[in-house]
Formats: sequence, C-alpha cells, structure tokens
Amino acid sequence: MMGREESYHRNAVEIYRSVSGKKSIFLLLFTLACLLVFITDISMGPAWLPIKTIFMGVFSPESIDKTSRVIIWAIRLPTAIMAVVVGAALGIAGVEMQTILNNPLASPYTLGVSAGAGFGAALALILGVGIVPHEGEFFVPVNAFFFALLTSMGIYLIAKIKGATTETMVLAGIALLFLFHSMLALLEYTASEEALQAIVFWLFGSLLKATWRKVGITFVVLLFVALLLIKDAWRLTTLRLGDERAKSLGVDVEKLRLKVLILISLLTAIAVCFVGTIGFVGLVGPHMARMLVGEDQRYLLPMSALGGAFILSTASLFSKIVVPGTIFPIGIITSFVGVPFFMFLILKRRRGFW
Repeated sequence: MMGREESYHRNAVEIYRSVSGKKSIFLLLFTLACLLVFITDISMGPAWLPIKTIFMGVFSPESIDKTSRVIIWAIRLPTAIMAVVVGAALGIAGVEMQTILNNPLASPYTLGVSAGAGFGAALALILGVGIVPHEGEFFVPVNAFFFALLTSMGIYLIAKIKGATTETMVLAGIALLFLFHSMLALLEYTASEEALQAIVFWLFGSLLKATWRKVGITFVVLLFVALLLIKDAWRLTTLRLGDERAKSLGVDVEKLRLKVLILISLLTAIAVCFVGTIGFVGLVGPHMARMLVGEDQRYLLPMSALGGAFILSTASLFSKIVVPGTIFPIGIITSFVGVPFFMFLILKRRRGFW
C-alpha cells in the first residue's frame, strides 16, 4: 500500500516538474522574442541602422559616429524601452483586472481607466486646467494620471455601495467609460483647432515623446507594483476558484481585491499618462499568456508582462513601416490587432472564464 502511494506521489511530482518546465520554456522563448523585436525596433526608422551599429552604440558609444549615437541614445532607445515597459505595465494591469473581476473582457481600456486619463489630458490641453499649478513637461501626464486613478477608485466605490460584486464593478467601469467619452466629446466640440489637433494626437497614442526621465519613472512604478503582486501570487491564484473557496483557504478577498485594484490603477495611470491611450494591449497580452501557462500567477504574471511588451514593441515596429518615412499612431496599430481578438472572445467564449 505504501509503495503504491509513493508511486503516485512520484508520478505527481514528475508531472508537476514537466508542466513547470514547459511553462519556463515558454517564458524563455517569449523573453527572446521580446529581445529580438526590441533590437529590430531600434534599427528601424527613417534612418535604418545595422545591428552591429546598434550594439556598438549601446556598449561602446564613442566607437560610432555622432549622428548614429544621437539617433540611438536620444530617440530610438528611449522609445523602444518605453514600448517594452508600458506594454509590460498594461499586460500586468490587464491580467490582474481580469483576475479580481473574474471577467475575460476586463482591461484598463475596456473599463474606462484609459478614457478617464484621456479626459484628464483633454482638460489640460484644451482648457489649461491641471492638478499641478504650473505648466511644463509633466503638466498633461499628471492630469491624465490623476483622472485614471480617480476612475479606478470610482469603480470600486460604486461597487462598494452595492456590495462589491465583480459584476457591479464591471458595469460601473462601462458606465464611466461612456461618461468620460461623452465629456471628452463635449470638450473636443468646444476646442480650438490647435487644441483639438493636440488632444486627438494624444488619444491616438504615441511613444515619440518618450524621454529617459519618463522611462525611469514608469520602470520604477512597474517594478514596485510587480514585486507586490508577486508576493500575492498564491492568493491571486486562489481567486480563480471563486470567492467562497478563496475565503475558506484564509484569503481576505475584499481586502485583496481593493489592494490589487489600487496597484493596477497606479500601473495603468503611470503608463497611459506618458504615452496616451493605447487600447487592447491589456486585453490581448494576458489571454496570450493564459493560453500558454494557465492560471498559476507565478507564471501568468510575468508571461502577461512579456506578452504586453511583445505586442507593444511589435506595434511600435509596424508603426514605422506602415507609411515609409513617417511614424503611424501606435494606438491605431494596437486597435487593429485588439478589435478582432475582442470579438473572438465575445463570440467564442465558453461558460466560465474561458
């Protein structure tokens, strides 16, 4: 009898190690894919740069000509890194929003957080109304950040009044999405031609205004939030069993849901405020990750980050080759990918989460 139990235990351990090994391989492959797209993104543009020049420019800047050095360090590298960091941030925000709301269609874009950021940016660009009293590099981003954070807190407070059910939170997000779109349309209607052009460009989403300071701020917030979420990986995985089972395992579901909502609100706000409204990265990336590694947050969270980074880096790459010599708005590229996938989820999803 003991021998049979030991055999079952040994087989279970071998199966677990095999499954974990496959998930680790997927993580490695996606990391390499992100690195390949990242390098290609740096090389592409109005002035094409060979891979050798890129490596020499990064590791030995004094060995290349001044023009190539400026292109790499002042333009291409901050933009490419921002694509990776923002994509990872939106991927993590999307997967955790889907987890705490138990809804496959949840993402910062579909639940109105990005729309709130767009409205905040419009206030700054059209009316000059900002949270910070002075104008400067961070005037529009800070306004967008504040309204994105405010939208997420609004979703939670509305749900709290009604009992904090996930369905109520989703409906609250959709309501705020339409509210901010209506208010944004009103601002655009009253805006001057110059202000309207600025807000439309911002809403399209763009990585062109990336700077090393903005990259640094976004990366620090991403690292901070990711580490806190990794600590709760087991608790977040138990949410997939349902609230009652999670509570029976000792998880404070409401406290965890509020904590995660605050963290993903911070992550979404800091990502959107610097690059504008970029949709569907937080929706597509997590589903790609889930199909490859399942629901275990120890693998799902980093894979979602890699998925988001891969999608946005690829979109950045395509934005340079759609119209040769110009940079196509990256938000349009992500929408072309995201809308068909969104419709696929609506039409093909089975009962439950998938």
